Amino acid sequence: MRPLLELNAVTYAYTLPNGERIPALRGLSLQVEEGEYVALIGANGSGKTTLARHLNALLIPDDGHVTIAGMDTRDAAHHAAIRQTVGMVFQRPEDQIVATTVENDVAFGAENMGVPPAEIRARVKESLDTVGMWEQRLRPPHLLSAGQMQRVVLAGVLAMQSPNRLGGHCIVFDEATAMLDPAGRHAVRAIMARLHREGATIIAITHAMEEALDAERVVVLDHGHIVMDDTPARVFAAAGTLRDLGLDLPPVVQLAETLRSILPALPPSLLSTADLINALLALPYRPPKPSVPQKTAATTPMKLPFITVHALGYTYLRGTPLAHRALQQANLTLAEGTAHGLLGATGSGKSTLLQHLNGLLHPQEGSARVGEFDLGDPHLDARAVRRAVGLAFQLPERQIFEQYVGDEIAYGPRLLDLSRDELRERVRWAMALVGLDFETFKDRYTFSLSGGEKRKVALASILALQPRVLLLDEPTAGLDPGSRRDLLARLHALNQTGITLILSSHQMDTIAALTEQVTVLAEGTTALEGRTGIVFTRAERLHSLGLEAPVVTQVAEALRANGWPLPTGLVSEKELVKYIKDAY
Repeated sequence: MRPLLELNAVTYAYTLPNGERIPALRGLSLQVEEGEYVALIGANGSGKTTLARHLNALLIPDDGHVTIAGMDTRDAAHHAAIRQTVGMVFQRPEDQIVATTVENDVAFGAENMGVPPAEIRARVKESLDTVGMWEQRLRPPHLLSAGQMQRVVLAGVLAMQSPNRLGGHCIVFDEATAMLDPAGRHAVRAIMARLHREGATIIAITHAMEEALDAERVVVLDHGHIVMDDTPARVFAAAGTLRDLGLDLPPVVQLAETLRSILPALPPSLLSTADLINALLALPYRPPKPSVPQKTAATTPMKLPFITVHALGYTYLRGTPLAHRALQQANLTLAEGTAHGLLGATGSGKSTLLQHLNGLLHPQEGSARVGEFDLGDPHLDARAVRRAVGLAFQLPERQIFEQYVGDEIAYGPRLLDLSRDELRERVRWAMALVGLDFETFKDRYTFSLSGGEKRKVALASILALQPRVLLLDEPTAGLDPGSRRDLLARLHALNQTGITLILSSHQMDTIAALTEQVTVLAEGTTALEGRTGIVFTRAERLHSLGLEAPVVTQVAEALRANGWPLPTGLVSEKELVKYIKDAY
């Protein structure tokens, strides 16, 4: 039987305006049978998205062949049928949004397929309900958060699928959960699993290693080659190989591997948090309850507030029928030189709050201050604020406008009247901070960069201004695990130099690794705040807000509830392992 998707010795290179060729796929061969669930993983620039775009003829190979359900993508006469066979949920949702309201955008694909109007309406309602966006159906998509836009795109792809006739169809998810909160990620993963059960072929491209565990098969790419292709258990057993490729283990697998070094009785192939907790609780020996003292927060001198937000309120398109309340009674307080986490479900107001802190938006209600700047002052020097407070956006491509990487990073410092040598060194310094080699990238075209590379360039362009405060909106979304670890280490080092960090993220382990305090927003209001580890113990409250604690905290709290002598508020794998080792 012919595979549904077949790539045979496919080679592809991007051609830059200067004629330079950037290889993306190098003689790659892959077969996917109808009904399979395949995860594609690999470092930034490994060729994952390029491969995906060959699957519905958005790209045509330079050499080799791509065949979809027996149709060669080189034959343009097959393209319409190929694109009805293979649906795409892209990495950047705005690339797929074409209509002026959410419901019209979701209906667009089905309308072009000739689906009857009554069925289109039913599909739009069902798909928007599925992704939790029905209440937003009349909003303009460009006013949505990135996570909300991703849900709309997914709803549009779902609306194109014929109910109960998913066999022979493939849906490609290219980092489709990167901008979603934990509840949204779980919902999308559940949708993918349901579609698979109903007969759809699923291709999931992801940097979230835990999501690859959902697949039946994991394909690992490196520089345009397939280097591994096996079951999740076998792929993630090769920890050393994955780390050499800039990847990592899923958090629960990593924790189990580390614990196994001190608890050799732990069974192999523990692939879920529940499995790991049950395996630990099944160990024959329980340590005595009073043996470990409770962890207490380090005592540090009290610092005066540097950033204060009080009862902040903001409504987009206020006074119009499209008015949307983004913030109401939001509060935030932190001292200079600290690292602070900003959490909340998709659409909770995190990005809106950050945009107030560097003067892009002005308070309509309440107040906001950063150092000496009153952000509600009608005579505010906005340029001075933005030199002191840098904002790296959630979607980095929105703030990149120069042709070359070096010029993009130099744009801000060039306005400071630096000498040529000073400017060059400032750009080199900023690029080094984010892990971009100066000589390799300074003359690269910005449009030729991968999503992760664009994120690094956007951050370097802010760092080049040497701000006092750095606002980071989902800085690790789109980064492979190796790049993510590297960036977090660099941000920690920056914070140690005295730069104040505010990090907005849906990645709870990112928040745990970097921040000391967190604020949780819900529907534009401050719902929780406090020390990071303590807030993460509020499992039920976090769940009600569409969030969840990191794996380490979930495991530690479950063990503590069953009599293990562990302190509250553990967020670090190193700390958890130390306490368990001491107990044993």
